[in-house]
Amino acid sequence: MDSIFILTGAGISAESGLGTFRDKDGLWTRYDLRRVATPEGFRADPALVHDFYNMRRRNCLEATPNAAHEALARLQRQRPGRVTLVTQNVDDLHERAGSPEVIHMHGELLGALCAACGHRWHAPERMAADDPCPACARPATRPDIVWFGEIPYRMDEILERLSRATLFAVIGSSGEVYPAAGFVEEAAARGIATIEINLEPGSRRDLFDRGLHGPASETVPRWVEELLQA
Repeated sequence: MDSIFILTGAGISAESGLGTFRDKDGLWTRYDLRRVATPEGFRADPALVHDFYNMRRRNCLEATPNAAHEALARLQRQRPGRVTLVTQNVDDLHERAGSPEVIHMHGELLGALCAACGHRWHAPERMAADDPCPACARPATRPDIVWFGEIPYRMDEILERLSRATLFAVIGSSGEVYPAAGFVEEAAARGIATIEINLEPGSRRDLFDRGLHGPASETVPRWVEELLQA
């Protein structure tokens, strides 16, 4: 039985109005990632980090899923148990499009985490460093986001699911940030078919068996329809 493993990145949400990171106008060209996306940055200036993620959370809540999110949700619903959807994104657009299961390897904007006791809860629209944890009451609230230098969530499960796949697809991701950048190499080593679906060919395009290029809202629905008709 076929098993599809899909990795999505910022490019799939760009048409929903959420910024990508590495383009010339991307987030990392406007913000110093060392100050807003590392544990060290949070320790140095938690208020700045919260302001950054409060802004991103507000943008997320104002965005709506696009045709690419909806197509992947349809694929999951019509191939129950046979599609693993892993995202590097911290928005909830896959869920709002109707995807029944999404693995957020880099955390979620709508989640809060206590840096003291590890308790997790749903984040309010605005968070502050002195917000008390609902579990331990300590003022150690942080976004439930995997920052640079931290280990992505659920990696053992992700790699186990990838090992069972018959098709590996990357959608809207530069494929340059590890450990996700290594997924295509793992897939190729196991003889798993690979496809890159991006606005334009990425720097690692030679590692993929096939490429579909153009806006995600156009390429992803076309690819999903192809799979469902096969």
